Amino acid sequence: MLMLLFIDLGRKVLNFMYFIGGLTSLAAQTVYLTLKPPYKYEHIIVQSKNAGYDSFPIVSVVALFIGFIFALQSAYFMQRIGSEMYIASLVAMAIVRELGPVITALVVAGRVGASNTAELGSMQVTEQIDALETMATNPVKYLVVPRFVALSIMLPVLTLYANIIGIIGSYLICVWKLGITGNMYMHITFNSLLYKDLFTGLFKSWIFGMLIALISCHEGFNVTGGAEGVGKATTRSVVFTFIMIIAADCFFTALFYFIFP
Repeated sequence: MLMLLFIDLGRKVLNFMYFIGGLTSLAAQTVYLTLKPPYKYEHIIVQSKNAGYDSFPIVSVVALFIGFIFALQSAYFMQRIGSEMYIASLVAMAIVRELGPVITALVVAGRVGASNTAELGSMQVTEQIDALETMATNPVKYLVVPRFVALSIMLPVLTLYANIIGIIGSYLICVWKLGITGNMYMHITFNSLLYKDLFTGLFKSWIFGMLIALISCHEGFNVTGGAEGVGKATTRSVVFTFIMIIAADCFFTALFYFIFP
């Protein structure tokens, strides 16, 4: 029984190392081919629409409710100490530095990342990717680079939009429920935010966008086993992306804490 446990643990460690190695190799190829002409602008525009424009409705709803919830939860404690006016600064910093980038990345990973894996996985099992190679077309250049560039650009844009919607949600709760004037709320919000707060949030969202693109495409390229394999790869893609987003957020939050004290 103990031997089987160690065998299973070793297999999982090896699989994880294969995953990291394959992801690193794909990342290196993608970055190199992204900088190498020719550039497929029409493909990038299509993927930007799929990743960015089509995600605005769900990001709007999620960000608005996050603003509602965080303002209401903050009000419990702030009302006890008579500091309701500081809810604005607390919500603004939390959304811009953490909640906006992370929640937006998780939403996009669940929507766009899963779609990328399913699409590329279907192409893999039907040998369409092999057909591209037969026609002397680099699959990474043709399939991965447009998604990589689109998510790298659109996720910071979506994050900035989510920050604004989240702050609006908090504004509505504070003005209508807590009795804070609109002018005071906006004054406290803008005075509490610094350029470094916005920079750290957008930088992390840029990293998250690249992670979503690379992990989803990597899992799509490595699908085996037909339709069932596509489903399993899509599940792995979402799970691995969520884990990597949280791990990257933890790393960069600690890093920026020491760089921008």
